[in-house]
Amino acid sequence: MPSPVPKTPLKFIVFVTRPHLIFAVGAILAASIAQINQGIYPYIMMRMVDAFVGEGDLGAQISEFTYWSVWLFVMTGVGMLFWRLSGFIGMEWITRAMRTSYLTMYDHIRGHSHSYFSNNFAGALSNKISNAAGGVDDMLERILWGWYPEAVKLVVSVALLLLVDLYITIGFLMVFVVVVAVNWYLVKRRRPHVVAYSAASSKFRGEGVDWLTNISASRQFVRDRYEMDRLTRTADDLRAKNIFQWRWSEWTISLNNFFVLLMIGGALAYTLYLLNNGLTTPGAVILVVNVLGRMTEAIIFIGSMMNGFIRVYGEIEEGLGTVLIEHEVKDIAGAKRLEVASATIEWKDVTFQYGENKVFDSFDLTIPAGQRVGLVGPSGAGKTTFVSLLLRQHDIDSGAIMIDGQNIAEVTQDSLREHIAVVPQEPLLFHRSIRENIAYGKPDATDNEIMAVARLAQAHDFIKELPQGYETLVGERGVKLSGGQKQRVAIARAMLKNAPILVLDEATSALDSESEVAIQGALHRLMSGKTVVAIAHRLSTLREMDRLIVLENGHIVEDGTHDSLLAYGGVYARLWQHQAGGFLQE
Repeated sequence: MPSPVPKTPLKFIVFVTRPHLIFAVGAILAASIAQINQGIYPYIMMRMVDAFVGEGDLGAQISEFTYWSVWLFVMTGVGMLFWRLSGFIGMEWITRAMRTSYLTMYDHIRGHSHSYFSNNFAGALSNKISNAAGGVDDMLERILWGWYPEAVKLVVSVALLLLVDLYITIGFLMVFVVVVAVNWYLVKRRRPHVVAYSAASSKFRGEGVDWLTNISASRQFVRDRYEMDRLTRTADDLRAKNIFQWRWSEWTISLNNFFVLLMIGGALAYTLYLLNNGLTTPGAVILVVNVLGRMTEAIIFIGSMMNGFIRVYGEIEEGLGTVLIEHEVKDIAGAKRLEVASATIEWKDVTFQYGENKVFDSFDLTIPAGQRVGLVGPSGAGKTTFVSLLLRQHDIDSGAIMIDGQNIAEVTQDSLREHIAVVPQEPLLFHRSIRENIAYGKPDATDNEIMAVARLAQAHDFIKELPQGYETLVGERGVKLSGGQKQRVAIARAMLKNAPILVLDEATSALDSESEVAIQGALHRLMSGKTVVAIAHRLSTLREMDRLIVLENGHIVEDGTHDSLLAYGGVYARLWQHQAGGFLQE
């Protein structure tokens, strides 16, 4: 059983780093050696200056100076070498960890229910994943080449100051502790505002993607200006939240500047006091001035580091908080694969409530193996929900849905859906070739198999007329194809999958009457030997079904063949009479 994915940013970073630990250790070790070499520069400079202090043999002084110059050159080279090593090794660590971040989140998000994706913008979700994975990349770069080297620099600087004077070292540490405490306090106050800004950023990008995805509708209804105004309001909100969280950064940096001035003034005054009283050497003063510069950089860095940290932390947190929530529909422990022999479907005392709406209440239905059933009823009767529950896109509240005596809640979701082919009302096509879209349910299908089902679905002729034939890219969501063409590709895909249970959800809704007649034979061949559940507002498409189930408010009000229900003169007969041009008038 894989360990659960942590939902807090730092634990998540450790989680995605663990598989690449050897690169992380190597990069950190190289950065340590490089920074230690660089940190010792002030000590070497102190020795070079002190080589000429006082009376002595000039040759010996030059020799001493040369000795430390060679060390400075060697350590500079060693530092450069290990910085580059940390770059090459760190590159492997960070890119691998970012890849793991993306794949981990996409692997988790694919397990969410149908409701989750209905309630979240695809563009916003993509942005949240990018924020989190990009934040991991940013955070690791900051750790490896920013925060960690600064920590090493601090340790080396403190060690060097101890060579000069204990009290000046204590003074530096006191200022440093105060700076860290103040910065941490301000960062914690800023954190919720950063999270709010990150959420506003995701909303802005999500609305932008939503508009561009539906640009045709926007133009047809002359709503481009409205959409632009709406996006402008969202951008204004984004800017306001950005300014609000950014102010905390500026106040933090301002306070750090104050502490820097305080530290520089105190350190210089105390060092001059030591020098005037013969308690230190000119070289030691040079060391203190050098370390002072390094500590000044460190204190300024703390402010920008913590501000950068909380911004990236907030982006990762906001992304993980949306993506890594518990799955709404999960396989039970020890779930087995569904084994289908005859494809009998049974609904036993099923109750399901969606929000405040109770769709099914103690619902019972048996569909024998191989029976073709049409679901009829007005919008809201429960037809689409019936299909969603059969596919286990939601969990029912009570009762059981059985396939060949197996409760679908007790088998794996993948094995359940492997045995069901769906032709949806709105064909779902990837921006890939027509060949890939048809073969999606059977990736190893041969060209002959693909073309055979395309012919059965009356799609082969129009495909061959396209510029690249079966290799033609269909565009995002199939926009390069007409509605009828997309539907024929979807029907061909279902034919190739050849699952024992077939769901037709308005499968011919996008076809004109001539095209519908042309593929009726193909649909009959597709349905042969399968258990079929079909939904259609165009009742003429259901008249040849073995059985029609009439639903109203989640209850079966009539059950029979087309002819028997017409003779009965009830709800179905009334709906049939209301047909106009083959469509049901609500």
